[in-house]
Amino acid sequence: MNISQTGIYHIYNRGNNQQRIFFNEDNYIYFLQKCHRYLKPVSEIFAWCLMSNHFHFLIEVTDKSMEPVKSGGISMPAITNGFRLLQSSYAKGVNKQQGRSGNLFQQKTKAKLVSGEEDYAVTVFFYIHQNPVEAGLINMAEGWTYSSSRDYSGTRAGNLCNKKRAIDLLGLSALENKTGSLKKIDEEKIKNIF
Repeated sequence: MNISQTGIYHIYNRGNNQQRIFFNEDNYIYFLQKCHRYLKPVSEIFAWCLMSNHFHFLIEVTDKSMEPVKSGGISMPAITNGFRLLQSSYAKGVNKQQGRSGNLFQQKTKAKLVSGEEDYAVTVFFYIHQNPVEAGLINMAEGWTYSSSRDYSGTRAGNLCNKKRAIDLLGLSALENKTGSLKKIDEEKIKNIF
């Protein structure tokens, strides 16, 4: 994962060979518990979505996120280590549960800086929440249990995201949060978020 500076990042990965990474509801819950343990202490999470074979996060990488951490003699930013621990510990548990071995995730988690001159962070925010809608799994983003969309719509009181910081930093109104999942995202902008 290539994170070299502070800013807002779209971070995502999928199953090895595009295979499933979540096999049942308990897996989603287990993954979110790992997010609370490994990601929340070292970053500001603005949005997330878990699909059967991949995940997306919109995260603010702060100075704390960039603090160096040593693992196996290798120094890396705390946020990189957080994602490493999240995926390795999750894979270990799920592999044991499923009676499987080997890589669960693709080797390289992707991280795209989306804040800057052409700010794509808002596009990513809505893209993440619309992911299950675009996949044809539900009609409205708020209907997907494994997404922060429910937290922003007020239908769940989740605490993984720093909603206030996200709303302030992204410049979103409360109405936009509730109706944003209905917006059609410009295809040209989507090209720049990966």
